[in-house]
Amino acid sequence: MAMTTEQSVWFADTFDKLVGNVGRAVLGKDDVIRLSLTCMLTRGHLLLEDAPGTGKTSLARAIAATVQGSHQRIQFTPDLLPSDVTGVTIYDQASHKFEFHRGPIFASIVLADEINRASPKTQSALLEVMEEGQVTVDGVTHEAPKPFMVIATQNPIEQAGTYRLPEAQLDRFLVKSSIGYPDHASTVRILAGASDRDPARSLAPIITSQAVIDMADLAATVHVDDAVLEYVSALAERTRTAPEARLGVSVRGALALVRTAKVWAATQGRHYVVPDDIKDLVEPVWNHRIVLDAEAEFEGTTALDLLGRALAEVPAPQERRNVA
Repeated sequence: MAMTTEQSVWFADTFDKLVGNVGRAVLGKDDVIRLSLTCMLTRGHLLLEDAPGTGKTSLARAIAATVQGSHQRIQFTPDLLPSDVTGVTIYDQASHKFEFHRGPIFASIVLADEINRASPKTQSALLEVMEEGQVTVDGVTHEAPKPFMVIATQNPIEQAGTYRLPEAQLDRFLVKSSIGYPDHASTVRILAGASDRDPARSLAPIITSQAVIDMADLAATVHVDDAVLEYVSALAERTRTAPEARLGVSVRGALALVRTAKVWAATQGRHYVVPDDIKDLVEPVWNHRIVLDAEAEFEGTTALDLLGRALAEVPAPQERRNVA
């Protein structure tokens, strides 16, 4: 059953309250907060890549504090093992049975801090749980809680002692974004509250885990016209045929954009997707999924350049058909 106008209004109002709560800890970054919460309600995972000290960890902690559910923080280091993330099976001498001890990945919101500092072996431990919501240890499958979201951070400036995330790992992240430095007024407010080292700690949860699931289910019913679907498909095809691209946007990437656009439309009080929703989300949803040709990259071409050209060359639908 499609979302109604009344439901879309309620959705947008609830979403604004979530943004306001997180915004108490991350000042002056409403756009990034809206994108991050949209990622959560799309049942996706978020990769925050930015310089040190811009509030990546604070944003992740604020989102976790806003949701009344479990959350864990994993500090990724070169010596971190896969079992430190997923858990381990230990033999209990008293019961003469093997018991599974859950790792920190079994939480509703998981902060993977500096994910690119762990070895590829440890990074790959996240592949199954991020894609399928389950962890398999010693042949036994364990379900992750619902909702489940990984918020990973990485510093692109410092490369010493880091391991670049492979394309398969990057593709598991629904959205890649950066926070950037706050404006002058927000910086002054942050400095005025310098005595509070962890603003996210004072945040009270305003939504339950079940409510997050309900909102995600409701957003999935947002209407997407065939013309918009054709537009997304044409954009994806353009990224694959571009001479600068070694790897374009996959079908998974196209699906990710449509699902995210549904939530994005609902956050603005609409029960249908418009082409502008697609244009707003192309960069954060597709930017990290494109692999450029080495020669094009050497010449200074970026994935953003390629996406900008695709948006300019592919005509968007001009009018929306009637929505039931």
